[in-house]
Amino acid sequence: MRRLALLGASGHGKVVADAALAGGWDTVEFFDDAWPLRQQNGPWTVMGDTNSLLARLQEFQGVIVSIGDCAVRLEKHLALQAAGARLTNVVHPRAVVSNHAVLGIGTVVMAGAIVNIDAVMGQAGIINTGATIDHDCRLGDAVHICPGAHLSGHVEVGHGSWVGVGAAVKQGIVIGERVMIGAGAVVLRSVADGLTVAGNPAAPLDARKT
Repeated sequence: MRRLALLGASGHGKVVADAALAGGWDTVEFFDDAWPLRQQNGPWTVMGDTNSLLARLQEFQGVIVSIGDCAVRLEKHLALQAAGARLTNVVHPRAVVSNHAVLGIGTVVMAGAIVNIDAVMGQAGIINTGATIDHDCRLGDAVHICPGAHLSGHVEVGHGSWVGVGAAVKQGIVIGERVMIGAGAVVLRSVADGLTVAGNPAAPLDARKT
């Protein structure tokens, strides 16, 4: 029996669990640092916190961090990696991932997502429902491409960045580290590290207020 442990009992975690079961895992078990206050996540019982998971790592054929926050997800991912967890990927069977794409360990790819040829994803990433990553894109660690967001070819996204729901990024754009792209934004110019941009065309929020 293939057992998967998920660290992070949230709405995002429920979607990861659903995708894992659809993709062939036999059972999933949740762990969350809000335990014992948080004891249920949808139909699943929360079994303990991070320390509980660390004590039981050898029971699981796979482990993945199912936390939406990019920085926290990467921190937990690296801690589990250092502890020897069998980190894995979860790809929904209705996602399309090219045989010539590279998914870093700890990546989740949700239903309806497409990852095209020669795209490369770092570790602990999220390619959410219906998102598309076109050819030759490069994504750093702990990047979240939200539902319905679209990256054209040759886009680069730095570590820990978030591309919001329904955003569109023009080909060849470079998005820095820890960037927040607002929902529905149309990104036509490269974005420096640490900025939050929104709108059509996307611009830094502070600049839009002046």
